[in-house]
Amino acid sequence: MALTVIGAVLAPVSPAFATGPPRADLRADVNRDGRVDVTGAADTAGEDSWSVRRGAVFLPNIDDDTRRCAVKGPDGRRLPDAKLAACNDAADIKVNGADDAADLARVRSVPMAKLPDTATGTLKVVAGGKKTRVFVKRSSGWTVVTARTRLSAAELRSGVEFGVEGTDVIRDSAAWDGRAVIRLTVTAGGKSASDDVTLRVAPLLTHHHLQNAQQLMVTKVPGKDEYARGQQAFVKGLAAEARSAGINKPLLTFDKYGDIWAQDFVEPGYVSMAGPGGRRQAMRVMLRSAQADREAGRELFEKLRGNGVGVVQVSGVRDSEEWTLNSMGNLETIPPYTHGGRSFPAGRIIMGERKDSGSKPAKAMRTLLKSQGFQDPLLLDTSWLHVGHVDEFVQFLPAGTPRGWKIAIADPEAGLRLLREAQEAGHGRTRMFSVPDSQDMPAPKETIAQALASKWLMADNTMAAKRIKANLEVLQRATGATDAEVVRVPALYTRGTEEGERGERMPRLTRMGAGEVPDAVREYGQQKELTRHADRAGQAPETVMTSAYVPGAVNGIVLGRNRYLAPRQWGPVIGGKDIFTSAVNAAYAGAGMKVSYLDDWYTYHLGQGEVHCGTNTLRDASSAWWKP
Repeated sequence: MALTVIGAVLAPVSPAFATGPPRADLRADVNRDGRVDVTGAADTAGEDSWSVRRGAVFLPNIDDDTRRCAVKGPDGRRLPDAKLAACNDAADIKVNGADDAADLARVRSVPMAKLPDTATGTLKVVAGGKKTRVFVKRSSGWTVVTARTRLSAAELRSGVEFGVEGTDVIRDSAAWDGRAVIRLTVTAGGKSASDDVTLRVAPLLTHHHLQNAQQLMVTKVPGKDEYARGQQAFVKGLAAEARSAGINKPLLTFDKYGDIWAQDFVEPGYVSMAGPGGRRQAMRVMLRSAQADREAGRELFEKLRGNGVGVVQVSGVRDSEEWTLNSMGNLETIPPYTHGGRSFPAGRIIMGERKDSGSKPAKAMRTLLKSQGFQDPLLLDTSWLHVGHVDEFVQFLPAGTPRGWKIAIADPEAGLRLLREAQEAGHGRTRMFSVPDSQDMPAPKETIAQALASKWLMADNTMAAKRIKANLEVLQRATGATDAEVVRVPALYTRGTEEGERGERMPRLTRMGAGEVPDAVREYGQQKELTRHADRAGQAPETVMTSAYVPGAVNGIVLGRNRYLAPRQWGPVIGGKDIFTSAVNAAYAGAGMKVSYLDDWYTYHLGQGEVHCGTNTLRDASSAWWKP
């Protein structure tokens, strides 16, 4: 029997006994229907190889079904990150209850009815053994298989059930490509026969917007000052919007570290295999951002890890790798597509890089994502953005098209056109922003005419339009999406902030006293008026970095196939209507989506982010990633 294993050279196995006992036969769920066929031939073809469409799958068993993993040491001090990450269900050699048993992929031996009493069997992982563990099911329960484990003749006559788990996800396919080869050897009368099956650990996949939203995540901020009240109002409004969209689970809130950028310190993902009855046996996997000094990621272990939820963090991030690019707002997923001879049935990741400086997201993270073998990251150029995240200008929307989705892209030219048309209609003196003053910060006072008179605003958006067009061309070449499948959403960008440390959104809020706002928000708001910052910027249009001037509508949440939540626009109000809100509504209507709005001006927008940056979404993981 041929055996294909990348990077391993295995000794040939005996095809059968010459005489005596029948041939050893080990089976796995090769056809992924949720059962191991030991009576027919459904799981025999291709059992020694593995492909996207066929081949047995096992899970990296990295959740904590009984919540036994500690978050503090015996001395009461919090555990270091490495120790937090080291604990999960695969960290011991036990099956931790019925839920943990459900995470085991089944492998079975075909009953060998005519074996003599003297026959014995062994099971061995002959490839991938460092990341693979096997249990045998006996009357006493599940027992780990070791070099000393012997299968009795009685067990082999009845057929033996095994359970397989992975001890980790694939991190670098050059070191381990996820495959495990398991060999059953049966010995009787001085003769032996063996059979192998090949399995691969399930890929760690990120969600795309064709998967239904099931629960939203957001950070709570305590306190009674104006900023805290604003954040609390944001959380309350988010909960109402979720309920209105039919998302019945309550918000999942981060409460401990005060990092309001819930999109940035985690990317929800999942692993899954076929389970009983053909349903998916899925496990959520929270992928922590490659930012070791970002404490908020600890709450993924401390609060979220549990039954059906695991956490993965990368190590080996170099100081030279730009911190902001490692936030997960810089990781989005194109929905499934096939184009140009390449197929991405689980979608494809996009990430931003600064081509102007050569800075990329952490190599360790890019290696992990690429090594899954399914969502090969596509890099876009975010050099022109202060924060540098792809969620600042591109979004993917469910749509009634043959491919099932459209690209929503920020359109600065459309934003400028709105202002010019308003001025031509005699509304040049209308205030550019309709947002009211806050207690601590005046709202911007510039008018439409003043905005259009700013050479810097014009240059910034000419540059932004050029950069966005180049990125859109990359997406269209990769996916085959046509211009008719692009939703152009009015937007405007400005260089109107001084970069904070490392050019990142505020990574963390400190506890604030009454009447205080974070310095980064205060400084940003004070610099918002173009008339105050235009001459100070002094950067050439092709090297300037920008952020959203009007709250970025593409930086919102896909709540459902026809529901979208955007940041409130606070644009010019003419004839009782916000002209940006009306234009955004019309743009999303082109994808069959109704837009609702949530105010984030003083909570997120002035900190260089929007609704999407401040939230995260758990989506349905029940679809089969191996099917087109």
